Amino acid sequence: MQKAPWHSRLVLALAILLPVYFAVAALGTRFGLWSWQTGLGTLTIGVGPILIGVVALLALISLFVVLIRKPRRGWLLSLLALMVPAAIFGALAVVRGQAAEIPPIHDIATDLDNPPAFSAATMAARSAAAANPLNDYRTPLGELAMWSASEGPLAERSHAQVIAAAYPDLEPLPLGSTSQADAVAAVAGAMEDMGFADVTASAGEGRVEGVAQTFWFGFRDDVVARVSDGEIDFRSVSRVGMSDLGANAARIAELRAAVAERLNP
Repeated sequence: MQKAPWHSRLVLALAILLPVYFAVAALGTRFGLWSWQTGLGTLTIGVGPILIGVVALLALISLFVVLIRKPRRGWLLSLLALMVPAAIFGALAVVRGQAAEIPPIHDIATDLDNPPAFSAATMAARSAAAANPLNDYRTPLGELAMWSASEGPLAERSHAQVIAAAYPDLEPLPLGSTSQADAVAAVAGAMEDMGFADVTASAGEGRVEGVAQTFWFGFRDDVVARVSDGEIDFRSVSRVGMSDLGANAARIAELRAAVAERLNP
């Protein structure tokens, strides 16, 4: 039996290497081989679509050549090679569509008037990492440096207004009859179960902190819970990037649910 033509085998190999390329771009960022700007901005968002397009074009040409030449051997390999970049394009389109519906902010809290404050140690860690600044929730985004180019309603709204509109279901967790010490322990346990790093708890201050890290790029988000006035408030803030694609709100919702389950088994 004759082998499939060389170009069919070649484009399939290139297509298989595409996911490997994106994995390397992400994991290289996670393990500090290059900056997140390089891993996400240059390698993934910048170069990535070009590579996808090149492989898709080569696969299409290969498929066309196979189909017009008898005995048309290797068409399946060329077709599979075309399907890989098409699938990646589709996945990116879904992410882009989701991003368009999510406000481009990265600081989320359940108390919009008085968001939980981070400890001096966490603020020092954020400073050492050149992290995003923590902004006043009442200031219109258009007046802040990161969003100064924003226009329309986004520029006119504050963090508090954007969060209230985008995540209306986020709210504090009532303590009920649970003591402050038990609530602090419950939050700390939930954070550890969720894989947070550097979890610290102070029953006296009613504060629990931890660092969440994404798997692929290793982005770090600082999370704090405040236990006071009969409830637990949560806050999650990304260290880098403008938009969190909804990750901080989702994390707060998951953490809140995990704590509630511990408080009411």
